[in-house]
Amino acid sequence: MVKPEVLVTRAVFPEVIARLSEHFQVDSNQSDETWNKAELIERLQGKAGVFTTGSERIDADVLAACPRLQICANMAVGYNNFDLDAMTDQGVLGTNAPDVLTQTTADFGFALLLAAARRVCESEHYLRAGQWRRWRYDMFAGAEVHGSTLGILGMGRIGQAIAKRGAMGFDMPVVYHNRSRLTPEIEAICGARYVSKEELLRTADHLVLVLPYSHQSHHAIGASELDQMKASATLVNIARGGIVDDAALADALRHGRLAAAGLDVFEGEPTVHPALLALKNVVLTPHIASATMPTRMTMAILAADNLIGFLTAGQAIAPLNPQVLSLPQHAQRKG
Repeated sequence: MVKPEVLVTRAVFPEVIARLSEHFQVDSNQSDETWNKAELIERLQGKAGVFTTGSERIDADVLAACPRLQICANMAVGYNNFDLDAMTDQGVLGTNAPDVLTQTTADFGFALLLAAARRVCESEHYLRAGQWRRWRYDMFAGAEVHGSTLGILGMGRIGQAIAKRGAMGFDMPVVYHNRSRLTPEIEAICGARYVSKEELLRTADHLVLVLPYSHQSHHAIGASELDQMKASATLVNIARGGIVDDAALADALRHGRLAAAGLDVFEGEPTVHPALLALKNVVLTPHIASATMPTRMTMAILAADNLIGFLTAGQAIAPLNPQVLSLPQHAQRKG
């Protein structure tokens, strides 16, 4: 029996390639080349499935050009690289990797918060440049974290994990805003109180963004929202680029309307707005919130298992458009 063909679009753990190879003919981009849309379409020809990492856009054009494609498995919890409506219309399953990166990402969110608020990177650069000559009472004095108000915009699994760290580890009052309010039981577990977005912006000493990207959340934090925040506040974005207007954020940081920021995601990444690069009061990291070896391995295995489950048994662990699973056989794409 001829094995179905799948494409792995980026370099990934060799163990994952071996796992996929037990079931498929694997075309793997282990050299980690960057492909444009035409090159991606070319490599997808004849493929029944594709393993993506979040940087490869799967849209209506790609689907139309790749009629044998049945499943796109993202090695990420976010999936704004998928046109999910087009995929559903075409009977193509999308999957992601939820749950497995929650705690790791929450840890990193707090690391960014602490680094930005306490001016860790700024002071390290000062020391490494040989500028530390003597102590001064206000040298790199930053913001208090313990006991200050933690705000969270987006209260899914990661938001809840951050809330618990703030409430239980740092004795922080926690306020949050979300599209839908959590149950009283979950609020109690998280030590969090639901407020309007306006109150969240107005009261948070440290605001962490953990909401998914969509057309509705594009520039959810722009110039107007930044103006509502305390000038002493810290903003942390571990969600997705585009949720924050990076140009407006740079302007607020440069002119003292916001004290500090910690950013792991950016508009147009891997390009970073040059105004942010010029600032000392922002901590910048290259989209690494989930980057521990155990977590990244688990994410990759989950993406692989979504491919294996669907293409061998018609099931998937984490379907994004599960209605595709229930399509009659004649309506499903054939690899």
